[in-house]
Amino acid sequence: MKVVLNFLKLSALLAVFLFISCSDDDDGTTDPPMEETTTIVDLAIDTADLSILVEALTAANLVETLQADGPFTVFAPTNEAFTAFLAANNFASLSEVPNDLLTDVLLNHVVSGTNLSSSLSTGYVSSLSTAGADGRNLSLFIDTASGVVINGVATVTNADNEADNGVVHIVNSVIGLPNIVDHAVANGALSSLVGALTTDNNTTFTDLLSSDTNVYTVFAPVNDAFTAFTNPNDNDINSVLSYHVIPGAAVSSDQLMNMYVSTVATNADGDNLNQYISTDDGVLINGTSSVVIADVIATNGVIHAVDGVIDLPTVTTFAVADATFAPLVAALTEGTPATDFVSVLNGEGPFTVFAPTDTAFQALLDSNMEWNSVTDIDEALLTSVLQHHVVTPGNVRSSDLTNPGDTSPSTLEDDAIKITLPGTGDNIADVTDGAGNTDIGIVVVDVQANNGVIHVLNKVMIPDTTN
Repeated sequence: MKVVLNFLKLSALLAVFLFISCSDDDDGTTDPPMEETTTIVDLAIDTADLSILVEALTAANLVETLQADGPFTVFAPTNEAFTAFLAANNFASLSEVPNDLLTDVLLNHVVSGTNLSSSLSTGYVSSLSTAGADGRNLSLFIDTASGVVINGVATVTNADNEADNGVVHIVNSVIGLPNIVDHAVANGALSSLVGALTTDNNTTFTDLLSSDTNVYTVFAPVNDAFTAFTNPNDNDINSVLSYHVIPGAAVSSDQLMNMYVSTVATNADGDNLNQYISTDDGVLINGTSSVVIADVIATNGVIHAVDGVIDLPTVTTFAVADATFAPLVAALTEGTPATDFVSVLNGEGPFTVFAPTDTAFQALLDSNMEWNSVTDIDEALLTSVLQHHVVTPGNVRSSDLTNPGDTSPSTLEDDAIKITLPGTGDNIADVTDGAGNTDIGIVVVDVQANNGVIHVLNKVMIPDTTN
């Protein structure tokens, strides 16, 4: 009897609970029944062929991440894909994969946003993995030319599995963490570069750019750039390729500015060649090659695709590319038509050029009321002045100068200048010109070209006009 009574009491309490739960709100409406939410994790759990993925997400503590609002796009490897990944990397089981590596790899399959297959297009997106150089988000290359292929290794086999917090595309391979070479190989628009890097079974570049002991910034010419390149100076192609690689830094587009950078390529003396990067209108290298795709992030650096092969520079390359030297270029061309300075300074050299800035030339013009531009200067005088800024033969770098002390090289004008290290004030070095002027300073040193080196002056030097 007690059992029956207890049962009746329980039933009554349940009825009251249900009545309260289903009663009208204060505004007279009835609460709708709770709707179930299907997250990306729920979808993976319900898909038998994604069981290892679920196990991996659990081991890496990423379940809550993919249960969050997102939205996310997940490229989900099958069990077979995970099995192949473990075998290829000599892991007997998922438990042997280091947790940080597992986390980076899994997040490299996740992209922000709901990206259905109909909205995917060929190009780069950022994954949630921060295994990129300097902790940046790795890039994924999506190729939709034939289906959907990610980083050249994983093909979507079952697309558009929608969840409430995103979408899952099932793929047939685990997407590894790409280095610079992996990204170059994945993008068909860089196939000519890959071919040039590996011709005659050359492994120098692939070994270098696959290394995880250093980071690099690579300006990668697209296929059309290689087609258009005629190698007019007959430079060694391996040197040209090396000239596209900046070692020691992964420089993203937002870090680029008007600047000189040092490359892997060297001159005959083993001095690393510089590039001049201008950001006044987009990103332009040496005044000839523009960045068309920026910030392809790899584990060991960054790639910026460019629309032109960047040839090895001469000293005139930098003079023309750097707007600071615009008056110098005008002096070398328009101001001295009887002397083909450009051909001379594009020659074999090596030359050491002391290049006055635009401010330095303006000060020279201001010193004579009759001069409004460099073309107003008497051509014979201007020719003598320009020759006074070139030392040859020799690639005289700052490390070749006496420090501390004086170095007195001879110029093309047949008189000497005196360089004194260390300099005074903001000068790296002080200079005494042929006319005895001592208020001249070198403000930038060692801008290295293939046929010589440039040092930047804050004042135009005047030769000894009495000899």
